[in-house]
This record gives sequence, structure tokens and C-alpha cells, in this order.
Amino acid sequence: MEILWFLFAMGLLAMIIGPYVMRRRSGIRQVAPGSPDAADPDTYGFVRQEELDIRLPGPDQDLLDVLDVVQHTQDWRAAAQLLAGTPKEGEVRWQRVQAFAGAASLELQQKPGAGGAWLRDWRSESSKDAGAAQVHAEFLVQQAWRSSSAGTDDFRIILEEARTVCGEAALLSPGDPIPYIVELAVARGLGYSNEQFDQVWAKVIDRAPEHMGAHLAALHYLCEKWHGSREEADHFATTSAARAPHGSLLAALPLFAVYEHIPDVILVQGFYQSAVVTKAMEGALFAVHSARADDPMLAHVRHLLILFLVRSERWAEAMNQLVRVDGHIGALPWTHSGDPAAAYTVHRNLAVAGYEANGGTPATLLR
Repeated sequence: MEILWFLFAMGLLAMIIGPYVMRRRSGIRQVAPGSPDAADPDTYGFVRQEELDIRLPGPDQDLLDVLDVVQHTQDWRAAAQLLAGTPKEGEVRWQRVQAFAGAASLELQQKPGAGGAWLRDWRSESSKDAGAAQVHAEFLVQQAWRSSSAGTDDFRIILEEARTVCGEAALLSPGDPIPYIVELAVARGLGYSNEQFDQVWAKVIDRAPEHMGAHLAALHYLCEKWHGSREEADHFATTSAARAPHGSLLAALPLFAVYEHIPDVILVQGFYQSAVVTKAMEGALFAVHSARADDPMLAHVRHLLILFLVRSERWAEAMNQLVRVDGHIGALPWTHSGDPAAAYTVHRNLAVAGYEANGGTPATLLR
């Protein structure tokens, strides 16, 4: 009986990793590093795995410069100045709030009791600064998920504090959507009722109806693994995409809904070529091609497309996205991995191998 269970487990393992180890149809095979037949990502100017920046989905040099100053000096004033000069209704401010909060949270994790002191000083020395309150609220949310397990007393206590700080941040900047976007994560963690969630969501869309980051936060709440269902998440995503104006990346939202409901074990052959997945991918590709080149959420969509395009064996299209985001990988799906750089590099290497196995070269790659 034990041998039967062993054989069954090995069969499942082969079904999961087999497609990525050998692709007979496209001629991909695994070879040792350094082999003359090995695909070389360096040929395409890609950043080495150990040098990939996992803090951001795309470049924001002003933010990176300020982060370096703040973390080196432990002086919060540069962060306050940057946020004060960042429009409150856009995606950039939300990404910067997340980045500052994440930096403080990671510092605290690395140096318990001492790390992230600059954020504590910022809040105490500039209590009326809306940016400080927003970063503090997001910091607490990230701390809850990073330091405790969902549903525990510690988890709830931290998120209750985050909810209080969200309220303080909202009072300091009445027209700003960010306090309510942060509260969407609180709603997910504390299990807000549908009515409570709808009240928060109404405040978000009243202030920023096309905010992609906010829609992603709402989608998480509506997913099957949290407080909704696959049908609710799909309806929310497709409705939002249908209402989005031309050029909006909200057209890519259905692909995020598909990603949130990928089964842990895929037993259906051709899942990534199925009609549902293909339709969502085409919507995301349309959104990418229609969006402004400087849309701050563009990199987020490109990163998710890379995963789906690689797993669908659409090598050239995957490479087309890779050359536009390589270097910064702080986005889904890589951040769901314990080692984002490794997860990204595996897919990048598969894309290079598949592209070259089908006749692609650096010279034929559109940039």
C-alpha cells in the first residue's frame, strides 16, 4: 500500500514540474550550467539574480535615493518631503507609502526593538503629517502579516491599531484615498462584513475611482480564500475592466482574479491555454499596449503577464515583457515566493530557453 502512495505522489510531482523540465514540442531540454547549449540571459542584458531589486516593481529613482538617505541617517525628513510633493490621488503615492512602510518593517525584523526608529520619530515629531500617519498605518498592516499568523490575538491587535491609525490619517488628509486603501487590507485581515467592506470601498472610489492598487486590494478581500468566492472576484474584476476608460490598466484586472484562484495542484493539461486564462491574458496584453508608458502600475501587470506567458509557452511575448521590467521585481507573483529573485529568474530562464529553442535571438527581439 505504501508503494502505491509513493507512486501516486511521484506521478503528481511529475505532472507539476514535468512541463517546466522538458518541452518536447518546442525542443527545450535541461542542460548543465556552462554547457554550450545553455541559454544565457546575460546575452539579453538581464540583471544577475543576486542584483535584482525586490523592493519595487519598477524604477523610482527619487524613492530609492530617499530610502537610502533615510535608512543611512535614520532621519525621516527626506521621506516626509518626498511624500509631501507626491500627488495624493495617484498610484505613485500609494507605492511610495508601501515602500517606506516595508522598509521600516524589514528594519524592525532585522533589528528587533531598534529597526525602523526613523518612522517612530517621524510620527512623534510630526504628529500632524498625513504622510507619516499613512506610512504608519501601512507599516502596522505589514507587521501583522509578517510577524503573526492570521486569526491570532496578536494579529488582530496589530490590525485594530492599524484601523485606528487609518482613521487618524483620513482626518489629516480628507480627500486622500490612501487611508481607506490601507483599511481594505485591514478589512481582509479582521474579516469585515460585506456591509463594512462596501462602506470602505465607497470611500475609496469616491476619491480615486480608477485606482489600480485599490482595486487589487479589494480583489484580495473578495477572493475565495478570504471573504468572497471565485464568482464574486471574477464579477468584480470583469465589471471593473468593462467600465474602465481606454488606456486604463483596470482592463488587466481579470488576469489578477485568475491568478488568485490558480489551484495549488493543476491536474488539467493545458490549463494555461484554456479559454478563461487566454481571455484574461489577452485583456491584460491589450491593457499594457493601451496604457501610458509612464503608468506606475504598468510594471505590475507586465510581471504577472510574464508568469502566464511563460507557462503558456508564449516565449516571444514573455521575452517582450521581460526586457521592459528586468531589474526590479517587487511585484506579484514573485513577492508571493519566499525567494522572489529565484522565482523570477526561473521564469526568465525558461523564457530565454523557449525563445531560443524556437529560433529567437537577441537580434530578433523587439524592444
